[in-house]
Amino acid sequence: MFTGIIEEIGEVSRLQKREKSFKISIRASLILEDMKLGDSISTNGLCLTVSEFNQKEFTADIMPESLNRSNLGTLNVGAKVNLERAMPLNGRFGGHIVSGHIDGVGQILEVKKEENAIWFEIKTSLNLMRYIVEKGSITIDGISLTVAQVKSKSFSVSIIPHTLKETIMADKKVGDTVNLENDILGKYIEKLWGDSSSSMKESSVTKEKLFNNGFL
Repeated sequence: MFTGIIEEIGEVSRLQKREKSFKISIRASLILEDMKLGDSISTNGLCLTVSEFNQKEFTADIMPESLNRSNLGTLNVGAKVNLERAMPLNGRFGGHIVSGHIDGVGQILEVKKEENAIWFEIKTSLNLMRYIVEKGSITIDGISLTVAQVKSKSFSVSIIPHTLKETIMADKKVGDTVNLENDILGKYIEKLWGDSSSSMKESSVTKEKLFNNGFL
């Protein structure tokens, strides 16, 4: 599990592209300090498992499903990426619950400055928009952000200078794509509510049966 607080900006150093999958190597420093094989690293919001590492970089495999859901397939050698290690049990919960499982991508419609903040308006599919609420949380390229405005087909976030400096958002422009992960709590609530409603609809218990058996 992650919190959406980016620790470091890494750089893609090698790409081994297969027909439907990737092997990616990323140059970093901070996150390599206590790295072990099998560690989980959020890379632009996607949870990757470390398969190899040395003092300068780590390597991970990206499955076809992950490529289909994210924009990592557009990365080239030299591309910058947001990195975060999985949160330790004694770590501070700085953002919100981030699983590292990308729900889909969004496209930047507008970038505008407002004094010390930068606004990004992002368009995405209706399947993702259903979980996006004003003042709720959303993960954009691995960054935990607060939704400032919601429209029917897009939403906006306002980013402070520190976040711009510490992430790749400073390099984003209109037309670029970003990885999105909806707040997992909203998805669980919908699932539980849906199952509950379905069970109620399929129940064989009726008012007539309750009356006939002395419950009413």
